[in-house]
Amino acid sequence: MTNIDQFESVFKSADKQRFKLGEVSFRTVLIVSDGDVEATNRFAQTVRAFLDQILVTSDPLEINSIAGNSFTQVAELLEQVELVQPDLICTYRNLHAPALEHPFSLGTYVDVLTQATSVPVMLLAHPARPPRQPPADSSRNVMAITDHLTGDHRLVSTASSFTKSGGNLVLAHIEDEATFDRYVETISRIPALDTELARDEIYEQLLKEPRDYVQSCRDVLASDLTAVAVESIVTMGNQLADYRRLVQECDVALLVINTKNDEQLAMHGLAYPLTIELRDTPMLLL
Repeated sequence: MTNIDQFESVFKSADKQRFKLGEVSFRTVLIVSDGDVEATNRFAQTVRAFLDQILVTSDPLEINSIAGNSFTQVAELLEQVELVQPDLICTYRNLHAPALEHPFSLGTYVDVLTQATSVPVMLLAHPARPPRQPPADSSRNVMAITDHLTGDHRLVSTASSFTKSGGNLVLAHIEDEATFDRYVETISRIPALDTELARDEIYEQLLKEPRDYVQSCRDVLASDLTAVAVESIVTMGNQLADYRRLVQECDVALLVINTKNDEQLAMHGLAYPLTIELRDTPMLLL
């Protein structure tokens, strides 16, 4: 390595991206149901109770509802979303479909809502499913997960807006171990490179960046949300299995995750399989 290369590496290592807390507001809420007016009102009561329990806001919420007989096509639903201009959409999987018979999909309506609008979509358990009985203090635990935590200011800011005083904000980042092993195996085939040194150095750097970013989140949120504890989980492993395990172990009341990818129309990365599998965990899809 030349002196110039070495200097550049040191400079880049010292150039840490720091968290910037953004303003997040959810004043106008749109509740979407596929039931009749009575069923929609019952679901709306569930949603309001949940938001009262978890959402940090000093503003009164404007609650709007769309019952199942108000739309039969995706275009009709999108038109109504455009009319209301909500800050948050609350619904459940498999609208206008027998959800319990289709546990391997989200349904067309939810797919389109998450990708064709810029509005965050909160998914709660389907009303037909047996209600989950969480521990009494689980409303205190909010988890934000991503495969690229560093620099994801919107994700962390949004998650913090759902973490009330005395609660825990868990920032989780898991590097994919299978991908890491594949690259190390490739490096081992290059005689000029020290495989063990490369393995150790790359491993440390991959985890150092998200750890440094989480520390900056702690520093900023400590001055703004003094009664909120920020917990860091940064490691390497099987992303899907480990995130699923962490959600259960942490008794997560709300899981916040990104769903959009500028390079594709489909839901981003881990978001789809996690949203499919964690059907009893409230999720906020950004």
